[in-house]
Amino acid sequence: MEPPPESPRETPTMADTAAEFLSLIGLKELEWCLFAETLAVVAMGAPPRDKAEGQWWMAAQWAPYQGEGEPVQSCILVQTRFRGKQDGVPVSSTLKAYVTWQLETLEQEEQECLELRPHPTEKRTHVVSHQHGMTVSKTLQEGEAEPQCQSFCYSRAKLRGLLLEGASLLLLRVLARRHTMPPNLVFPAMDTEGNLCTSSYVSRQPGGPSALGIQRQAVGSAETEVFVIERAMHSSSGASTVWHSSFLPNGRLAQLMQIGSPVLMVLQDESILSKSGRFEPQLPFPKEPLDWEEDIQLYSWFLDRKDELQLSHAAYLQQHPEVRALLSDFLQALLFQQPHDPISFAAEFFAHQRPIGSPFASTGAASPDPSSPPANSK
Repeated sequence: MEPPPESPRETPTMADTAAEFLSLIGLKELEWCLFAETLAVVAMGAPPRDKAEGQWWMAAQWAPYQGEGEPVQSCILVQTRFRGKQDGVPVSSTLKAYVTWQLETLEQEEQECLELRPHPTEKRTHVVSHQHGMTVSKTLQEGEAEPQCQSFCYSRAKLRGLLLEGASLLLLRVLARRHTMPPNLVFPAMDTEGNLCTSSYVSRQPGGPSALGIQRQAVGSAETEVFVIERAMHSSSGASTVWHSSFLPNGRLAQLMQIGSPVLMVLQDESILSKSGRFEPQLPFPKEPLDWEEDIQLYSWFLDRKDELQLSHAAYLQQHPEVRALLSDFLQALLFQQPHDPISFAAEFFAHQRPIGSPFASTGAASPDPSSPPANSK
């Protein structure tokens, strides 16, 4: 009797390949990608040191995140901010994304503002992941008209290997630091309208179909070696949006260009490059000559940051209840002894602090001078 024919092996889908690639990214690799950077927005074809018309900023850092009905977890907060002009009209955009270290997006919000007077336009796209899949909410506000809102969901089966914008920016830094990448790197993605599509990542060497790969580019008045990656977003309609990102060896951007755009984002400050070719750290938040309390967008960022810090502080205190006991113990000892020099008293108190047990655990022999009378005694 002949053995039954072997069943053909299933060909891995794009989503399977994408998910496997993301699962192989190490936590240490991502740690090296958590920093802030700032690029100047200049007109295409302008001299390297031409006056900037705007600014592009990106930062990635660890932050707490709590989904609805879920415990607080640590993830990566990715933020970007763009300010510039389009045909003379002020334009701004922001991105805020909470991403796991496996580059899975927990929540993301994108906002685009076209400050066209007297009818400014604002578009928001909010995405949140949950146990059943992902919900996309879109809002379009044109002038004083009633906002147009739309909401829809994707099942979890359609989200395998999905790479959204915030996670994509992290992936680009990882690829840049590796200085190499596999061919035909494609991921399921989502366009600015919230529709599922695909995104591809390519870095060809000079002499190939496109002059990408390793090049030399200007950084201010200096010149340095960069690794150029082409990222393309392919919508279901067949149209594609393409970016060229030029990275320095440590994963920082030297140049960011959207094909067809009249502006270019460039690193103008060559002082960041030291003599050894390494970078000096940048301030995480660039200075802007603006009254942040009067600027609606900056004030909104301030409130968001305030909420993030409050959540982070509350989570830390929840994880370390001994902090409250330690502070309570110190205040009781301070008020009981009322020293003339509270700063020296605090230094001695914490230098001799013993494990916290019952109240006043540290007000005995470990206290600075238990025999000294209170400051107000005669």
